[in-house]
Amino acid sequence: MEIIAALGELGLGERLLTTPAALAAFSCDGLTAFTARPCAAVLAESTAEVVATVRACHATGTPFVARGSGTSLSGGSLPVAGGVLIALNRLNRVLSIDPESRTAVLEPGVINLDVSRAAAAHGLAYAPDPSSQSVCSIGGNLAFNSGGAHCLRHGMTANHILGMTVVLPDGELTTLGGPSREGLGPDWTGMFCGSEGLFGIAVEVTVSLIPIAEATATFLAAYDSLSAAGDAVSAIVAAGLLPVAMEIMDALAIEAAEASVKPRYPPAAALLIVELEGDRDTVAADTTALEALIAVSGAVSVTHTADPEERALIWKGRKSAFSAVGWLAPDYIVQDGVVPRTQLGRALAEVEALSAAAGIRVANVFHAGDGNLHPLILFDGAEAGALERAEQLAADILSMCVRLGGSITGEHGVGVEKRAHLPLMFSPDDLTLMGEIRRSVDPGELANRGKMLVPMAEGTAA
Repeated sequence: MEIIAALGELGLGERLLTTPAALAAFSCDGLTAFTARPCAAVLAESTAEVVATVRACHATGTPFVARGSGTSLSGGSLPVAGGVLIALNRLNRVLSIDPESRTAVLEPGVINLDVSRAAAAHGLAYAPDPSSQSVCSIGGNLAFNSGGAHCLRHGMTANHILGMTVVLPDGELTTLGGPSREGLGPDWTGMFCGSEGLFGIAVEVTVSLIPIAEATATFLAAYDSLSAAGDAVSAIVAAGLLPVAMEIMDALAIEAAEASVKPRYPPAAALLIVELEGDRDTVAADTTALEALIAVSGAVSVTHTADPEERALIWKGRKSAFSAVGWLAPDYIVQDGVVPRTQLGRALAEVEALSAAAGIRVANVFHAGDGNLHPLILFDGAEAGALERAEQLAADILSMCVRLGGSITGEHGVGVEKRAHLPLMFSPDDLTLMGEIRRSVDPGELANRGKMLVPMAEGTAA
């Protein structure tokens, strides 16, 4: 193949993978229901190698996809069949931290949690905290505008990206944004963040950091129904409190967490996790207010702690939920949809009804503060038709989210999994415009072809 010959001239040695055995590890990402085989994988160790690889792809018309840890749950880092996969794991340096400006400059392969670990010496942290933060990379977080439990107050990845150096689909190296928010002109960083790799590859990222809170308190309230826990969230928001996080887990999710990491949750139909942070006086006042609200919310039990180890165990249970459901079923789909907070109770009731009608168990874990649902659809892929039935249930849940005024994704992106559902939210003209914008940057649709937008080759303008 022409592209293999071109890549062979880059002097990559053993870091150019072309054999079926070597490429097998890259055939899927966190959404294992989809697989594809690239023709080659490049284990890049520098920006120059990324640039050279992309230029080779552009010259030969070969599609490519950048990949960090491969934790995408929508198939966003799935290889393009017959294309080139550019692995960025080895670009994993924290290049600098500036305590005065509260910024850090990172390579794309830096693990999310490692940013906060590096910044902790300066009393700082990186706010976005996806459940996979101990393994997911900054480049992937940027591509999919990742959120996390604490995005309720601190915002998504896009709220913390200041600038970046990117390799465009033709191999040009350019800079978007800068070291501060005081930029002029169009918000190119905002456009790039969440574009799922369709505009190129970020090879250096400047992020903002936040001060580590002076005080933190984490509440754990148990309820005898999901609706009661959802009503408590509404009451907290209506009272004017703004916790840093509000999460709900149902009985199945609790069961999975206990089977896996054993966080010692109380038995309940639903658990509500609420975290407060700030200066000591503010947290003390908010704690008093929150205690009063939970006291009249119908909670059957409530505890709260400021102990770091106890808090870490509570969050370990919550953040392990996606993988922990593997204790309950051989296979599962992690769905990601959003409904308005005011529709949470109705949405959960509809998920329960859809689950019962399909005869498929669903474990519910969600960012209650912003209505971001993560229903975990449990099935056994060895059963004939089980995957198709699970996918249909997932599609029905997404349709319900849009019908209630929400979205088909909150933080996992569209990838390949939700591409067919975009027309639920966007008109044909909207989708045509998106395709035109994409092709104005990448006429050959080489960058992560097939993700989010249907390629022109498949017969549609979007």
